[in-house]
Amino acid sequence: MNTPFIPEWVRSHARRSPDAPAIATPEARLSYSELAERFRVLAAHFAAAGVVAGDRVVVSLPNLVATVVAELAIQTIGACVVEVGNTWRAPALSAILAKTGAREAVVHARDLRLWTDLARQHRLRLWVVGASISEDGAVVSESDAPSLQPHLLRLDDPALIVYTSGSTGEPRGVVQTWRNVDANTRSIVQFLDLTERDRAMLVLPLSYCYGRSVLQTHLFSGGSVFLDDRFMYPRAVVEAIRDEGCTNFAGVPTTFEIIRRQVDLGGVGLARLRFVTQAGGAMAPDTVRWAREAFRPARLFIMYGQTEATARLSYLPPERAADKEGSIGIAVPGVELRVVDGSGAPVPDGEVGHLVARGDNVTPGYFADPEETRQILREGWLWTGDLARRDADGFLFYVGRTKDILKIDGHRVSPSEIEEAITRHPEVAEAAVVGSTEEVSGEVAAAFVVRRAGSSLTESGLRRFCLEHLAPFKVPKAIAFVDALPHNESGKLLRARVASELLGPQAADRT
Repeated sequence: MNTPFIPEWVRSHARRSPDAPAIATPEARLSYSELAERFRVLAAHFAAAGVVAGDRVVVSLPNLVATVVAELAIQTIGACVVEVGNTWRAPALSAILAKTGAREAVVHARDLRLWTDLARQHRLRLWVVGASISEDGAVVSESDAPSLQPHLLRLDDPALIVYTSGSTGEPRGVVQTWRNVDANTRSIVQFLDLTERDRAMLVLPLSYCYGRSVLQTHLFSGGSVFLDDRFMYPRAVVEAIRDEGCTNFAGVPTTFEIIRRQVDLGGVGLARLRFVTQAGGAMAPDTVRWAREAFRPARLFIMYGQTEATARLSYLPPERAADKEGSIGIAVPGVELRVVDGSGAPVPDGEVGHLVARGDNVTPGYFADPEETRQILREGWLWTGDLARRDADGFLFYVGRTKDILKIDGHRVSPSEIEEAITRHPEVAEAAVVGSTEEVSGEVAAAFVVRRAGSSLTESGLRRFCLEHLAPFKVPKAIAFVDALPHNESGKLLRARVASELLGPQAADRT
């Protein structure tokens, strides 16, 4: 595939294999030729309504065929998709609309009350899926589609502005150019060895860079994607993997935890599944080992990345999962990763430093936010905000977020290190560690722990376990057992909410 533009990828497959499956849900299916025609027609309607190259169009939709059609249509005419989560509230959406100056939004009928109020405030025109656009992406109109003049896309034009809720702070708009999208896609296709025979089961939101990269890589390779939003019924999703003949499945740590708790994979039979991928935060070591066995012979790829890198920065080859347990792996093709000190100089192997990245997948910056952009982009390198160490074999190990580091008894301590130790306990499903201040001791670690079903683990038992794996000053002073921890729509732990909502005398029952 010579072109770097997603609409061209789809049109190319439509010419070569018009009847090949492209996108499906439990309710709708489109071949490549049908997908190409759907987004051509919608693009023509957008253009006739006055949407032009350079415009920014908000998309706030669940995972539907119409979501894929709408975004390809917007990009076909040279406009930029502004991607936001479809569960976000009015204040965040209003701030994004004001910042981007968007005058068009594609939304779902069930959210019409929210978006009608926003439309009045920001003079928006709404395109409503479930009304003017069907959920399978067809335009509901009595008139024929107007003609569409081709638009020449350019490599450094913005294809997307992806607003990420992140784990702390206000949403920021990450600009992703066609160069970024193309580089990220080709890199992932290479190390996963994707072909037109692959079919992905996608339960992650398309508004999340991980979910979006699954879509993009399969549209590039000529494969297909089955979008399924039924993950509250995980067995139905696992059975769909089998029934749809899916060859791969992507999840975050909570995805795999839910399957582990609720589905007996041994009785399902996933004959065509050849690999599963995990990103979006560190997964409990015991769950990693479970996933490697439960999905066998499918291989498990553990991956690391950021929206600012258009998704992917590193991966752990499945054959190294055992001897490099806990590693986020090696750089993906086309990306250079370094571990450096505060001045940007490389640190010796084994020492903790700042993880920085360079490659064509790295964003040119945050939309309309030059100060924040200067914080993350320095002399051609993306400063990820993460701390890591590299071993003698070149494998990277995530240590934690720079901003999350605790200072305990004069020592710098990563919450992620403590969480990783806690989740080694076979009765622990998940843990979150935050800093708490005591009058005498100063800053100490407080751990909030989700136990597995049927567990009888106590605070004293977990503390004894921690002492076997951590230096005494790193063992949490406070341990509380909770039913669940807060996550964003992408499954990422919301550490700031852990601190604000759970850190208190009545936040959880002590055992």
